Amino acid sequence: SGESDQLFVAAEGFLDPTSLWLADAASGKAWQVKALPARFNAATHAVEQYWATSSDGAKIPYFVVLPKGARLDGSLPTIMYGYGGFEVAKPPIYLPEMGKIWLERGGAYVIANIRGGGEFGPAWHQSVLREKRQLSFDDFAAVAQDLAARKITSARRLGIYGRSNGGVLTTVSMTQHPELWNAIVVESPLIDMLRYHKLSAGASWIGEYGDPDVAEDRAFIETYSGYQNLKAGVTYPEPYITTNTRDDRVHPGHARKFAARLAAMGLPYLYYEQTFGGHANDADPELNARRWARHYVYLAQKLMD
Repeated sequence: SGESDQLFVAAEGFLDPTSLWLADAASGKAWQVKALPARFNAATHAVEQYWATSSDGAKIPYFVVLPKGARLDGSLPTIMYGYGGFEVAKPPIYLPEMGKIWLERGGAYVIANIRGGGEFGPAWHQSVLREKRQLSFDDFAAVAQDLAARKITSARRLGIYGRSNGGVLTTVSMTQHPELWNAIVVESPLIDMLRYHKLSAGASWIGEYGDPDVAEDRAFIETYSGYQNLKAGVTYPEPYITTNTRDDRVHPGHARKFAARLAAMGLPYLYYEQTFGGHANDADPELNARRWARHYVYLAQKLMD
């Protein structure tokens, strides 16, 4: 208030659950008021931030949560997450299931803060709208290449995960750079970008991706759309595709069509469709726990010995 120099601050990190602090602006001191309990042993891991160089020279930041003292020989099983859309920032957050199932087993976790998000304000988002979207995908690939160059991980040990708009990212990454990863989780995804605007809420996203009914827009969209760019005879990582029958935001038809196209080409894939919940898939705690278990079992089978 105008009569006090004190304020409440909420904080969390990859290794720290959400806590509430009372801070005093005049003295610069802060006191922890309350904190949620820890759900995994965070003492074994550390957090680093690095920057990768994208195709146009832009510097792309990413966070890595990795075991302390890990051998940097490319052998670290690593999950890389990305979103890159709608000005949604992806800061460090506490993920209990990831910590318990993945970090405690010696894995590493990466968040790639690619363009399209809101990490650096509107310009970071606007720089990859519509015909510039390919730059966001290039950012993601650049982070993977930087991880390999630093010998944090390698293609054999690297898996990627994206959901919703992140489904565009992961399926494009699969078709454009199958050599960079060994596992791909595609959840509640947008995939067929030439028809996205005809399904569910898709028409409201034309400002983000462009309008496939306009010839100029269709031309740049079809260069990257994961559904159209699948090719028979190419060796892709076996993806795990999952959706929800009741998803009223991103139509499950995207995931179904992608799986059907893979099947028609004789390409391997795993597919799971949940019938309860919606786009977020997290309304029921038990079902959500099973959802994360499926994700991490798949990733462990692909990336860990």
